[in-house]
Amino acid sequence: MIINVLLKKGKEKAVLQRHPWVFSGAIEKLKGNPANGDIVRLADIKGQFLAWGFYNDQSRVAVRLLEWDENTAVDDNWFRAKVKQAVDSRAHLLADKTTDTCRLIFSEADYLPGLIVDKYADYLSVQVLTSGMEKRMSVIIDELQKLLNPKGIFDKSDAGARAHEGMEASHGVLAGEAPPELVEVKENGITYGINIAEGQKSGFYCDQRDNRRILAGFAAGKSVLDCFCYTGGFTLNSLHQGAASVTSVDSSALAIDTLKKNIALNNLPADKHRAIQSDVNKQLRAFREARETFDVIVLDPPKYAPSRSALDRAARAYKDLNRLGMLLLNRGGLLATYSCSGAMDMEAFKQVLAWAALDAGKQVQFIYQFCQPEDHPVRSSFPEGEYLKGLLCRVF
Repeated sequence: MIINVLLKKGKEKAVLQRHPWVFSGAIEKLKGNPANGDIVRLADIKGQFLAWGFYNDQSRVAVRLLEWDENTAVDDNWFRAKVKQAVDSRAHLLADKTTDTCRLIFSEADYLPGLIVDKYADYLSVQVLTSGMEKRMSVIIDELQKLLNPKGIFDKSDAGARAHEGMEASHGVLAGEAPPELVEVKENGITYGINIAEGQKSGFYCDQRDNRRILAGFAAGKSVLDCFCYTGGFTLNSLHQGAASVTSVDSSALAIDTLKKNIALNNLPADKHRAIQSDVNKQLRAFREARETFDVIVLDPPKYAPSRSALDRAARAYKDLNRLGMLLLNRGGLLATYSCSGAMDMEAFKQVLAWAALDAGKQVQFIYQFCQPEDHPVRSSFPEGEYLKGLLCRVF
C-alpha cells in the first residue's frame, strides 16, 4: 500500500529544487501509518506527487528523498543501480596503483542517504546512518560483493547519527572475513596501517588525500607541527618530502602508536620525528611557554560545529586554536588549517582566521584553499555535503 506524506502549503520549494531533506515541521499530515525506514510518496497539500523517500518519525529529517520520477520504482534494482553508479564513477581511482583506499559511496551526494562506504585495500568499511538504508543493507552488501569482491565488509555504524534515527549502534562483520588488526593501504605511494575495527569513524580519513600531498610540497627542509595528527597522514607525507623535523600531537594513544608503526612501515627517519600524546590546545600552550616555534603548522581538528546552532561556540573554538597556532609560527611560516564542520562555510572560516590574526597580532595571507577530494562529491542540490574546507596561510 502506498503511504502518502503531505507537505504544508508553500513547503514544496526545496523539494522541487531537489534538496533531499524534508524536515518534520514541513509535514501537514500522513495518509497511512509508515514504519521507520519505509518508502513513502511525498506530495503537496493537494496530493500532487513530488518525490519518493525514506520516512522516519524519530528524526528531524522526517523524509529523505530518493527519486523525483513518480513512474520509477524505488525497488531493489533501483538501489543496485545507485551503488553501481557510485562505484563506476570512481573507476579511475580504483585503477590507481599508488592508492588503494577511497570513498566509494558518500551518502546523499551519491543519492543513497545515510550510506557511507570506504575501501581499504581488500576490505570495505560501511556506516549505515538511516533506518531506510538499514532496511536495504542485504541488497547493498550483495551488490558491493558482486562489483568489488572484497575479502570482507565491516560495519562501523556506531556513529551518534544513528541515535537521531532511533537506531542503536552496530559494529561487526557484515560479509566475508574480519579485517586483521592492521590493514595495510597505500595512499599517494605511502603505506598506512589502518585499524578498521577500532579506529575513528570508518577507520581512516581519506578525505584529506589530496591536501596531504599538496601540503607536503611545502615541507622540505622545514620544521613541521602536525596537530590532531591521528595516524599520521600529514606527518608521513612531510617526512617523505624531506621535512627537517616533524612533531605530531594527538590525544589518542592508539593513534600515536599506529603512527609510529606507520613511520617504520615506510622506512621514514624516526630520528626526525617526535610524537606527543596530549590534548592539542594544552600542548600548544606548552610550546608557547617553552618558546618553541615551527615553520609549518597543521591544524586538523574534529568537527566543532555539528549543526548551525553550534556555530557561535565553534567559531570561538576555531579562533582560539588558530590564534595559538599563529603564535607558534616563525615569521613567514605556513599555517594549514582545516574545518570539517559542514555548518561553517569558507567565508565564515576566513572571518574566523581574520579574528585569530587580530588577536595574535599577526598579518595573514591566504595563499591556497583546500577542499574535499573527488570521491567526496558535492551534489548541486545539497550544498551541505561540502563539509571539508581549509586554508593555507602565510603568517607574518
